[in-house]
Amino acid sequence: MRVAAQSDFTAYEEQAAQKLLSIYAEQHQQSKYEKLSQELTKLRETVDYEQAAEQLFFDVQLGVEKAVANRHKIATKLPAYLERLEELYRLAPTFGTFNALYRVRLAYAGLAGHYQDIIRETERATAMVAAGTLNARRFDQRFNHFMNVYAHLRGRRPQEGLKLAEAFAETMHPTSSNWFYFYEHYLLLALHAGEYELAQRLLQVAHKNPSYSKLRPAALERWELLEAYIELVLPIEQVSPKRRNQLAVFAALTVPEYSRDKRGYNVAILVFQLVHYLQQRLLEPVLVRLERLRKYQQRHLRDPATLRSRTFLRLLLLLPEADFDPAQLAQRGKSLLNTLRQASLTRDADSEVEIIPYEDLWELIMNILRRGTPE
Repeated sequence: MRVAAQSDFTAYEEQAAQKLLSIYAEQHQQSKYEKLSQELTKLRETVDYEQAAEQLFFDVQLGVEKAVANRHKIATKLPAYLERLEELYRLAPTFGTFNALYRVRLAYAGLAGHYQDIIRETERATAMVAAGTLNARRFDQRFNHFMNVYAHLRGRRPQEGLKLAEAFAETMHPTSSNWFYFYEHYLLLALHAGEYELAQRLLQVAHKNPSYSKLRPAALERWELLEAYIELVLPIEQVSPKRRNQLAVFAALTVPEYSRDKRGYNVAILVFQLVHYLQQRLLEPVLVRLERLRKYQQRHLRDPATLRSRTFLRLLLLLPEADFDPAQLAQRGKSLLNTLRQASLTRDADSEVEIIPYEDLWELIMNILRRGTPE
């Protein structure tokens, strides 16, 4: 019972108290029985509060992981859920009620795109652990670190996020189930900060992990796409001839206009192919990719959360209209580029992932066109 209390396992503490109470009854220890009976009543109330908090968290977790429409539906209920969870935490300030409140706060901030709130919440939890007011044995500090890094990426604070990720990486064991997911975000922070050589080194670290080849096919495809983008922005002399041939094959692959298996990466794949062919100055495949992007924009980028992707695709569609002339594009794309710079990163889990910020990709495209246009 004492061990369960020290570890904040209220349910186990209640079960141990029930067993001990039966022993006191059998041994006719009246005073101990009465005292423990009062404690057990309070423990059972606390268990009820924890179970209620846990149920609310499960409801939110299930709703957030469903399709977009359902996530929007659960988002409207979250303020009421949070109010109830805060009440439960006041009634029973245990690890169980705190953890449910903490996780739902993070979910709500993520759905709302309030990444500063995620940073604040994760930093507060770290401070509580350091102060001893939050059970360090129970609290998942690695998850907390990951959410902090994620919020810096989504909140467009890559330089700060990089420093944090470097420190947090030391706490991530290579055999951890979340190691690759953390390193994906670490690498994305490097790309968003323009630290392309660092991104390349992180990619090499991932390749050396013995579990790399055992990743699920979808995860391997994401890493291959990350590698392709890194090589897209590196000087061509840093990419071996063999690898350049592999990239050419990847660029030539026929990608479905929309694939749920590549949810969030459909635009990134088509944009990579487009930029690759711009580098090769091949007009026909460039026009083919632009047409696919046009169709994708019309059919799948209607939600307000897709503003950045929609705006970037509108910029790309100016390419043939301006005859791929960088001077004309700079003038005609000025308004769209300003809109892009002012728009926050998309918050929806189904939104398109920006492997490299669209503003940086646009600058890359302009530099390519200054060296020569497709023919």
